[in-house]
Amino acid sequence: MSKAHDAAALSRCLADAGYTREGVSAFLGPIAWDALARVSPAPAKAICEREQAHPLSALVRAFWLGQPVEADALAAALTHAGATAAESLGLVATDGERATPLVTLRSVSVSTGAREHEFLVASDRDELCGVSPLPNHHVLGVGGSTRTLISLLPDSASRALDLGCGCGIVALQLSQLADEVIATDISERALWFTGLSAALNGIESIETRLGSLFDPVADERFDLIASNPPFVITPRSEEAAAYEYRDAGRTGDALMLEVVEGLSRHLTPGGQARMLGNWEGDVARMQSAAVGLSGFVIERERLDPARYAELWIRDGGTPVTSSEGESMLWAWLADFASRGTASIGLGWVVLQEGNGPIETEALAHAVDPRWLSEHFTAALAAQAALTRINDDSLAELHLVVSSDVVESRHARPGAAGPNVIELRQGGALQRTLTADTALSAFVGVCDGELAVGQIIHALAALLEVDAEALLAQLLPQIRSAIVSGFLHVEEPTA
Repeated sequence: MSKAHDAAALSRCLADAGYTREGVSAFLGPIAWDALARVSPAPAKAICEREQAHPLSALVRAFWLGQPVEADALAAALTHAGATAAESLGLVATDGERATPLVTLRSVSVSTGAREHEFLVASDRDELCGVSPLPNHHVLGVGGSTRTLISLLPDSASRALDLGCGCGIVALQLSQLADEVIATDISERALWFTGLSAALNGIESIETRLGSLFDPVADERFDLIASNPPFVITPRSEEAAAYEYRDAGRTGDALMLEVVEGLSRHLTPGGQARMLGNWEGDVARMQSAAVGLSGFVIERERLDPARYAELWIRDGGTPVTSSEGESMLWAWLADFASRGTASIGLGWVVLQEGNGPIETEALAHAVDPRWLSEHFTAALAAQAALTRINDDSLAELHLVVSSDVVESRHARPGAAGPNVIELRQGGALQRTLTADTALSAFVGVCDGELAVGQIIHALAALLEVDAEALLAQLLPQIRSAIVSGFLHVEEPTA
């Protein structure tokens, strides 16, 4: 039988048994389910042991927790056809009375804006299955960083590229947003997982290609490139483990620079890229690499070399305090010292084809991922539109304050007026913008009735200041407020 036939049969059997995100979480209960997110399998194992007669007991133990199960229990949960399909697809190996899981298969829910999809995702057995440290060829499952990338995606595309697809979850989500998806990776095993997960979810629009970075798509262009590339800055030494899923074998942050530099050659006019990445030193390194592009580099965190090394040593399952972990840490510190690297940035890269500004921002506070897709789509459009107009044209626009924006005023006891005025977003990137009296008053009047220039001239008369000077002060702030989502252009009514 074909792979597609086996995958469809197994998917039906899993669905019939209730092996969905909702079904598994209900079976385990909130305590054990939450513990899985903390990589703590013991509560789930206890539930499965207590509820052995339940079909989900064998399925959770085998496919979520990576434990060997009785072959008869697996067949009872899946039916004989489902168990046969699982073995044929390479998910389990049966030896007499024992079925041993070879991979994990978990039901995962991911969201891009309001578009939420649930997929069956196969990946290598991991720490939840007792595998630690991870082998170098490990294909990672769905983690927090991948969920973040998916939340950054736009809600539609024609032709999309998943650069460095790993287990394939980004490609699966792209298949719901784009007509055609190309998924590339340097790892044959990663491509196998991507193809397997696509088949299990009945998706036929994903094409997998083997090769490094843009090599498999040398002369092709896409209107969306998504990538969670192997960006981890890793010493080129024997002491530091080189995991395929996170280390591209480059020195320093050369991989990130190489990917960003290659984007303009593979994006269609106006095409977009959404990426995660790490960079050494100042974020300006990403700006200089983004030739022929515009957009945003958002730094979510900045770490010193020791904290950065500790993060990725733990990520591979090695205790930092072990002798092996200490050797790795020394290698990382020596590597950063050789290039004079004092800190490393971690964050998001959101770019668009076409020359324009690359705006950078450090954004350390928590952000609701539900708003990321819509915000960056609007921000790129606003940035491109504003690049094309001068200040005279800007002064003719009619603006509206966004519905999620509120104003807060703070004053010292007894003060005649506020010492601090803040504009805060409930959506978008939930920024706080410190405003003076003039900007606050301008935003407060933006209801679409008057043009920007009319409002500023009226404020100049009210504040008894020179109108041209106030224009020069406010117009750059207004441009920034439009791009960041505090204000938007009033759409003309029909």
